[in-house]
Amino acid sequence: MTKIGSFYLSILSTIKINFKLLIAIIVSVFSATFLAGCAVNPATGVPNLVLMTENREKEIGLEEHEKVMSSMPLFEDEALVNYVKEIGNKMAKVSHRPDLEYHFHVIDSPEINAFALPGGYVYVNRGLLTYMNSEADLAAVLAHEIGHITARHAVQQQARGALARGAAVAGGLVAGIATGSGYAASQISEVASIWAQTGLSGFGREHELEADSLAAEYLVDAGYDPAAMIEVITVLKNQEDFNRRVTGGGGSYHGLFATHPRNDRRLQEAISQVGQLEDTEVIESDNEIFRDELNGLIVGQSNASQRTDQRNRYYQDLLGYTLVFPDDWGISETTTTVTASADSIGNLKVGAQRLQGNIEPRVFIRDNMGVENLQKSEPLSQFRLIGHTGIAANPDTGKMERVATIYLGPRAFTFRGEIGEGAESDTTDEMLLAAIRSFRSIQQGEVVAGNELKIKYVQASEFFDFSVVAQSSKIPNFPEETLRLLNGYYPSGSPDEGDWIKLVD
Repeated sequence: MTKIGSFYLSILSTIKINFKLLIAIIVSVFSATFLAGCAVNPATGVPNLVLMTENREKEIGLEEHEKVMSSMPLFEDEALVNYVKEIGNKMAKVSHRPDLEYHFHVIDSPEINAFALPGGYVYVNRGLLTYMNSEADLAAVLAHEIGHITARHAVQQQARGALARGAAVAGGLVAGIATGSGYAASQISEVASIWAQTGLSGFGREHELEADSLAAEYLVDAGYDPAAMIEVITVLKNQEDFNRRVTGGGGSYHGLFATHPRNDRRLQEAISQVGQLEDTEVIESDNEIFRDELNGLIVGQSNASQRTDQRNRYYQDLLGYTLVFPDDWGISETTTTVTASADSIGNLKVGAQRLQGNIEPRVFIRDNMGVENLQKSEPLSQFRLIGHTGIAANPDTGKMERVATIYLGPRAFTFRGEIGEGAESDTTDEMLLAAIRSFRSIQQGEVVAGNELKIKYVQASEFFDFSVVAQSSKIPNFPEETLRLLNGYYPSGSPDEGDWIKLVD
């Protein structure tokens, strides 16, 4: 062999050795990554592909929880929230991850849904609670969400890159049709957390069945009848079927069942595998505490659920407007005016004048309110209304005041805000302007606080008939069907004498 030939053979041999080394390195890295990504599912004992530690899971949970809190209003009935936490902690204690710190929250939304975030965060909507008929039902819902957490379903979806895709799937039932609330906003699109959006939409058939199976196991371990899992899904499925029949649309709780749960073989098998409790083992039989906590619960849309600025919202029903005054300001009113004030800070008076002709808001302030030399002058455009605002010296006192006008219907609403002697002028002016910018018309179907429809428990008489009771119900649309759905008697059936029934008052 020539020297040149030997030289090339030497190069090829080196390339071959380096190529083998490269392959070995790639295999080593891939194996290490795969082994690191494969963790044993704490709930099932089966290896799953995950790409984060438990500590990181908790960190993400906290980060996403803060997003949920910034975009979704909480229900503030302390007794009911504490009751939900009590049942939730009972279920968490018998779960596969009992040492995880769990957090349970009630969202003030009429939509029928619940969801969970990684790291132990569980949320249940007020609307879902209205359809629960026993403590076991509530325990089943919470156990289902805990099952998603213990099996790390959200983390598995993140590892597969399916998180964003899952969030795009519409999920959740809107109770507005059944209750006449008119609530039509999508909770999924409103929540800021993509992890929460995925939880609301559902994790897919396999994971939802696994969560149901785990929930049934937790129910047994906590002393509840696992059949509650079927019962609660049946109630929710009935509501979905009714909603689809009425509106032609729908979705479902976590987007799960196309068939009725009582006819779903895989669901039946998943739940039956955990076994059954003997009658002597069932610890939950008297639902008196459950009824006490749900009695008075708002059905459908609540005043607080529509906005996050409820603390001092004022409604003028006669003139059809509403606005939010600064916190803790006292309110006094006449038939056509309202004044909000706080000692030493300031006051804001709202009045109304009938519009005469087509006049610009800025000109209205000058000609009709008598305000010259407007400073910080700027147009207003809010809630499809137009207006104008600025600051000017009060001709009587010489003090600067915030003035504005906003047109609503045939009227020009006027605003005059004064800054108190002991107040910081810029801060108070910002408060006055914020109140003015919150002015809008009262929306169709909007409910004033205290006038919401609420659950009222009664015991059925011997001849109780849903069709008869519905005739005097305050439910505006489909009262009989709604009452049946709320009580688990849809589409037919009647309670026995003495059974507790939810009416809506």
